Amino acid sequence: MNIKTIFPDYTLIDTGDGEKLERFGGFTMRRPEPQAIWRKTLSEQQWQASADASFMRDERSEERGEWRLKPKMPSRWHISYDYKDMHLKMRLALTSFKHVGIFPEQAANWNFIYDCCKEIGSAKVLNLFAYTGGATLAAKAAGADVTHVDSVKQVVTWSRENMEASGLDGVRWIVEDALKFVQREVRRGNRYNGIILDPPAYGRGANGEKWVLEQNITQMLECCAELLEKSNAFLVLNLYSMGLSSTLARTAVRQCFGEPKVEECGELYFEDKAGKELPLGTYYRFKR
Repeated sequence: MNIKTIFPDYTLIDTGDGEKLERFGGFTMRRPEPQAIWRKTLSEQQWQASADASFMRDERSEERGEWRLKPKMPSRWHISYDYKDMHLKMRLALTSFKHVGIFPEQAANWNFIYDCCKEIGSAKVLNLFAYTGGATLAAKAAGADVTHVDSVKQVVTWSRENMEASGLDGVRWIVEDALKFVQREVRRGNRYNGIILDPPAYGRGANGEKWVLEQNITQMLECCAELLEKSNAFLVLNLYSMGLSSTLARTAVRQCFGEPKVEECGELYFEDKAGKELPLGTYYRFKR
């Protein structure tokens, strides 16, 4: 099941020719988007006039680059997201990797996490590769006991700022390699009602540990299967690597966790103003 994400403080304005034009709150970004293989709807002049910040790749790097800003563009700003009794506020900033501190398509998963935690009551949740903490905040807003794990200290600090801006507290912050952490949790015999996995294609742990999704994901899922409660539990898995399908995710998860009571998988996507649908990640999630 593909899910069209709705996020009032975010608008995908136009896509095409390897780029996307998008509004975050009161400011509009122009960024590379490899999956936008079609033509733009708006003219180049309209893109230039609309963009408050445009990301220009460094020719020496596939990942890094720099932002070209119009005078009114701030270095930091906030956006909000509301769902039922969940009211989140997150700080955005322009990074050298083209990211701004949020993946808005994940709002569909935040809703799922919030509802699961409310349904379980007093849930214990583990968020791995947690980045700036949107999923962490969703679980915390539902009253869960949340452990947030990311290997980058600056990102964990950013997450803490988002928690405070959202009027929440009490998250357990862990700066560590995610695989090492879950292996230690297995040895300790700890259990969780919810596990959220948002692994990158490639990454480095806090002490330089190497993460390659295709090589390490099965070991990670096997560990998580030992940590997740057998009932009153949920799992969310996101995959951003191009070419990895939801069928692949479903097969890998089922081998480790068994057949769940309820499962969903597909693509998360936004639709631009011309109706072009841009997929922004594969997801698999279940409840049992």
